[in-house]
Amino acid sequence: MNDDDRQLRADRLKERIYVTFAALAVTVTLLAHGHVSALEAIITLSVTVLGTLFAVFTSDVVSHLVVHQRLLRRDELRHATATTFSAVGAVVLPLAFLGAAALGLWRTETALTAGAVALLVALVGIGYLAARRVPLVWWQRLLVLGAEAALGLIVIVLQLAAHG
Repeated sequence: MNDDDRQLRADRLKERIYVTFAALAVTVTLLAHGHVSALEAIITLSVTVLGTLFAVFTSDVVSHLVVHQRLLRRDELRHATATTFSAVGAVVLPLAFLGAAALGLWRTETALTAGAVALLVALVGIGYLAARRVPLVWWQRLLVLGAEAALGLIVIVLQLAAHG
């Protein structure tokens, strides 16, 4: 794997982490408030994720402008767009669960709970993907995965404390 491939991989993982944390916070908040319809939850989660993606994209463009003193070239714009918006995949399961709730197959609370669990598992999966090719001993790899899970749990606890 060359340096460009590593950078692309790192950028995609970074964007997924941003979106996953934002989606986890919103999902837990919706769950804590209760009495939200599946459609309201779908709209809220979608708007939050799109807002996060646009914020990250804007940050990439502005930081590039400051560092390089020029606008993005076509290939750099394609890279920024691809890495940022590929992160939408992080919310496929939570949105699918909410879709099932909208169809009456699940309760909205069940879909939100399943979505939060899926997002927490995704954070651990992202940590695994980040560390799998890095030469770490087993306990360091476990530390990376544990830290990712612990931070996700902290988000859940903070959201429940703020909205519970």
